[in-house]
Amino acid sequence: MDESSSGRGEKGGKTIAAPATLPSAAAEPRVQFGILALLGCLARFFRPYWRRAAIVVVGLIVEMAFSSALPFSFKFIVDDGLVGKNHSLLITIIIALAVGALAVSVVGLLRDFLFARLASQILRDLRASMFEQLQRLSIDFYGRTNAGDVLSRFSGDIVSVENALVSSIPWGVLPTLDVFANTLLLFWLDWRLALVSMLVWPLCLLGPRFFAPRAVDASYARKQDEGGTLAVVQENIQSQPAVKVLNLQNEAMRIFGIRNSKLAESVLKVSFFSAMVERSAGVSIMLLQVLVLAIGAWMTSVDLLSVGTLTAFQALFLNLSISLSYTTQYVPTLVQAAGGMERINELFAVVPGVVDKPAAVELPQLVRGVRFESVSFGYDEASTVLRDLNIELRATESVAFVGASGSGKSTVLSLLMRLYEPSAGRVTLDGVDLRDSTQASLRAQMGVVFQESFLFNASVAENIRFGRLDATRDEIENAARAAEIHEVIAALPEGYDSQIGERGGRLSGGQRQRIAIARAILREPRILVLDEATSALDPGTESAINATLARIGSGRMVVSVTHRLAAAVNADRICVLDKGRLVESGSHAELLEHNGHYKRLWEKQSGFQLSPSGEQAIVAPEWLRRVKLFDQLDDRLLRLLATLFATERHPEGRLIIHQGDQADRFYIIVRGAVEVLMTEEPGTERRVAVLEDGDHFGEIALLHSVPRTASVRTLMQSTLLSLQRQQFELLLEQAPELRARIDSVHCERLIASDTNNEMMESPA
Repeated sequence: MDESSSGRGEKGGKTIAAPATLPSAAAEPRVQFGILALLGCLARFFRPYWRRAAIVVVGLIVEMAFSSALPFSFKFIVDDGLVGKNHSLLITIIIALAVGALAVSVVGLLRDFLFARLASQILRDLRASMFEQLQRLSIDFYGRTNAGDVLSRFSGDIVSVENALVSSIPWGVLPTLDVFANTLLLFWLDWRLALVSMLVWPLCLLGPRFFAPRAVDASYARKQDEGGTLAVVQENIQSQPAVKVLNLQNEAMRIFGIRNSKLAESVLKVSFFSAMVERSAGVSIMLLQVLVLAIGAWMTSVDLLSVGTLTAFQALFLNLSISLSYTTQYVPTLVQAAGGMERINELFAVVPGVVDKPAAVELPQLVRGVRFESVSFGYDEASTVLRDLNIELRATESVAFVGASGSGKSTVLSLLMRLYEPSAGRVTLDGVDLRDSTQASLRAQMGVVFQESFLFNASVAENIRFGRLDATRDEIENAARAAEIHEVIAALPEGYDSQIGERGGRLSGGQRQRIAIARAILREPRILVLDEATSALDPGTESAINATLARIGSGRMVVSVTHRLAAAVNADRICVLDKGRLVESGSHAELLEHNGHYKRLWEKQSGFQLSPSGEQAIVAPEWLRRVKLFDQLDDRLLRLLATLFATERHPEGRLIIHQGDQADRFYIIVRGAVEVLMTEEPGTERRVAVLEDGDHFGEIALLHSVPRTASVRTLMQSTLLSLQRQQFELLLEQAPELRARIDSVHCERLIASDTNNEMMESPA
């Protein structure tokens, strides 16, 4: 944007950069998470199934015993059966091995089934625990964490743990048991040659000990990069209309390319270090096999070993070597799982910001009201959104909170619903501090309608029933009648059983809101909370829904937040917030008489006429005099100027102005909200302001064709009036004296801009 804008920033500005990732527990430096830590984490999921796990272990011991007995039997087959000509012993051993093979096969099949079932149940429990943790976490977690990063924990990270778990028996546990059994038998056969063969341990472990920690770190980094890449893809899918309309395909590819290249580097490191874990052990095993064979052959040639003993020893050592090879090949899988489990543990380690006390009480039904007593609050230590708020909301009163963006009005609702807790002071219901009560008993008394009430991809009836899960069909239909949506639902192809699509996409905006209202009514709430409930609707629909809300709010406490003052006119009391403080309170008429902050907001928003559909808007000439560029125009020129504005309607997420474009028009926001964004370095945007009804921006575009210094994007469906520079120049031809006025204003802007830059560069 090319000049200062009327409006306020929010929470000190918002930086939009790389997708936010889930922070490590308590934001502490990352501690190395190794294979032992992975096994410890999985152990707690095994505990409920210890009996089944014990049966699996018995089966493994049986398989291990046969796997070791087979090569060990070579000593007796060769020395006694073949060399000693003991045919009966030879036949006995062969029969015993055959019977053992059949028995082990049956045991192995049973063990495979039991372990497959055990692994599936453990993974089920792990996913359930993760999802349960998401339900426990407070709303602040979702505000600072990217959805893609959370989803990657349910996809890539869980899959890596699953791979390790499924492969654990054939590649980990059974080979490890074989190694220990074979080691004991090697010493049984010949302790001297066994001592030489034990060199396999240091030779096999040195390489993995060096490379495994590096592989774990690389795996963790890969998981983080996978989450970031998934977040970029998710955001791109959701923003495809804007990408195509603004021809941002190449920019999207560039941003994805950066993430994709970083992920490729992580994959390379994981693959290399994992391969080195396996390779370093394999080379050592092959060299040692040759050494043991040479020493064993020499010992046999000088009669220190029998041929049968050498054969059995070599078979056992080969078995040990293969088992060690399997184990070392399994280590990279464990490394991948350790990286995934570490990220899963980060999710478990997040502490909810709002929790019930051990002795929390059940709140009774609201009788008197809610009080905010010296309440202060900030979303972080660096900012304070509410300051020393004192207000009482009576049980059957409708109260509307209004104010500019960032004034703290939505924060009041968040504290009332106990999505956050005050930094200082307290919020009470009938004298009970909300922190001393259960969250469930508080919210059971509330019905909430948001600006964009989320509807689930389910039937109409199910979406309404979510308000109270034990509701009957008659109660659901009565709630729909109260929300004045019953006839519309009944006319659908399958009535109340009609599927409404993802996020209610098969319904209009007004229909979605009325279903959300029905859901709120079904709860029979004592407190009806309205958070910008009609701000995204066209004027005709908004008026009808406001009438419905006024009717169903009778006899209840109604607490609403709106930036559009026309929606608050009929409230019993209007509370005006500014910079986190309550500056005025009273009825609409009382506040207009007071001639204070509310009246100024009212005058800013009340100079427009909108058609019921919202497709046409007109600005009053008197309103235009509020703009500094136009305050010297006479009434005739103001009336002419008002006719030059064109109506523009933009959906949520539309980029109206792109930083760097040539400025060519001036805008007035009639309805809606936009954010002003500055790009300071590629891929990073900082929110500098949020503008709402009655705000304007782009005056300098009427004076000079200069590059925009900021971008402007809609936060909701918005109706704007625009004035092109060419049309304004036609007006200047009829008012030459206006040239001097405009040049004066431009000079003032330049001086103010230079002063601001000097202040920003000052060490103070």
